[in-house]
Amino acid sequence: MSEPKRYPTDPRVITVHLGQFTREHANTIAGRLEEAGIVWWYKEPGSISRIWEYGVRLFVDRDRLAEARAIVAAVLDDGSA
Repeated sequence: MSEPKRYPTDPRVITVHLGQFTREHANTIAGRLEEAGIVWWYKEPGSISRIWEYGVRLFVDRDRLAEARAIVAAVLDDGSA
């Protein structure tokens, strides 16, 4: 994840919280979201909140949340990170 945040460029897309993941899992999930054509963005913890936040939060297109959850399940189940 090279950029601090990646926001959707289409103003008609509404995103919802997908989950909070380790950096490794987030990178793998992000790659699979890209492959599936699902709009997503992420937010890393700030310098202070890093103390209590353990990972990267991912957000996805609300209309494709079920598909994104299936991707997460596949990544976490097969240990692809």
